[in-house]
Amino acid sequence: MAKETENENGGKIKIQYYRSSIGYSKKQKTIVRSLGITKLNQSVERPDTPSMRGIVKKVPHLLRIID
Repeated sequence: MAKETENENGGKIKIQYYRSSIGYSKKQKTIVRSLGITKLNQSVERPDTPSMRGIVKKVPHLLRIID
């Protein structure tokens, strides 16, 4: 039985940093950096867990989940 948060990538989600964090709070910039993202339009793969999705939901105007 598979977890409902798993997808076809074996329980991974791809997160893209698509809008600059200039002008946003230091906390939001820290969230982006904590994911290991350093450049605009960079994509990273992270485990698909509720906590990781929660991090992305904190800054939906800067990050997006891509397929």
